Amino acid sequence: MNKLEEYLNAHELSEMHPSDIAKILKQLDDSHFAAALKLIPKDLIGDVALALPDRYFDDVVENLSIDELGHAVGELESDDQVDFLQGLEDIDENIASQVFDTLHEDDKKEIIKLQTYNDNEAGAYMQLEIFTADRNEVVHDVIKRFAELRRAKHIENIQNLFITSSDRKLLYTIGLDDLLIFDFKKTLIENIDDSEDSFEPKKAQDRENIRDVVRYFEEYDLSVMPIVNAYGVLLGRITSDDIYDIINEHATEQMYNLAGVDDDAEEYDEVYKAGKKRASWLGINLLTAIFASLVIGLFSETLQSMVALAVLMPIVASMGGNAGTQTLTVVVRQLALGDISQGDAMRIIKKEVLIALMNGLVFAIVMGVIASIWFGIKMLGLVIALSMIINLFIAGFFGAAIPLFLKKMEIDPAIGSAVILTTVTDVVGFFSFLGLATYMLL
Repeated sequence: MNKLEEYLNAHELSEMHPSDIAKILKQLDDSHFAAALKLIPKDLIGDVALALPDRYFDDVVENLSIDELGHAVGELESDDQVDFLQGLEDIDENIASQVFDTLHEDDKKEIIKLQTYNDNEAGAYMQLEIFTADRNEVVHDVIKRFAELRRAKHIENIQNLFITSSDRKLLYTIGLDDLLIFDFKKTLIENIDDSEDSFEPKKAQDRENIRDVVRYFEEYDLSVMPIVNAYGVLLGRITSDDIYDIINEHATEQMYNLAGVDDDAEEYDEVYKAGKKRASWLGINLLTAIFASLVIGLFSETLQSMVALAVLMPIVASMGGNAGTQTLTVVVRQLALGDISQGDAMRIIKKEVLIALMNGLVFAIVMGVIASIWFGIKMLGLVIALSMIINLFIAGFFGAAIPLFLKKMEIDPAIGSAVILTTVTDVVGFFSFLGLATYMLL
């Protein structure tokens, strides 16, 4: 505890950002973690818990009472409340239920509302805390009301005013900096009509796919986006910090999927769970490796008659595998970012095939010369050169085609692509190399 106490003595803990407190907690061992939690102001516990990696959440729950957990949830914004309670349910549904019962009725209604959305819907990520005004409200009254709400801490992190009609349909979005240069004596709609600027809102529907919302933020460089229902009624907002979290989660999920591991299992220290998830993909990989070995077995007599083939054979498969992985990674990432449209498939495949052929030709010449000099057999150099060109062509084609096909079938392109591609490049590499060797050398 010395390190923590020294740091806390030098800083006002209540003024620290929850992420900074989380960094300190991560440096502590289990024996000091519980004591450190007691030093954190109860208003910050919820934010600190969410700032910690998932594997620490159990420790936070174990060291807080039901009332303390309820207070922590009550201090969070609505979207974070849902995340916190979801974490509690994953640990113990009974504890989650007890904590939920301690909350204010307004918080309960908001949480229940947000829980009706699926994980892939924009509504699941929105905050219900928004600052709104009727279009006929006088600017001076709006600013006065905003100041009162802010002092009472009923609203936080507000950058925009959402202007609605009498039936709460979203009409305009105004930045607070624009609001300050309005004529305070006029109504909002009068100021908007007098202004040459456009205040038409960039908005999304609550049932819209969250990946599309992420794309809107990137395309229009947004800091906040209002969320409406199918009738245009304003429901809440999504802020850029939530979008950053979503982008990081999706990027991590893709990297793990490409490697054949499960992102949820890897978050925790459960060796069995993580090992089981990895083993399933390793088992599939073993089957594909056996299939590639069967191809090699078809040319056992060829291998026995020329040892050089066994020495050079892994080079062909390795080059094809690496070239395919490069293509696969690029295409999967571009699909995730929305850089590839539905009619773009042929352009992407053509580009990747041309790149693969260009590299295949260069390295085929290099390896052909090396093999000829190394073993003193000119035709052997030609065999490996032709085989590398064939395999890199296949690697480029399938490295692009596999994720595009999976996307077309509405399957995550990152899942299974690497295993399929490795099988293809290994089989084609071994078959082309040994087949050409059998035909041209023996």
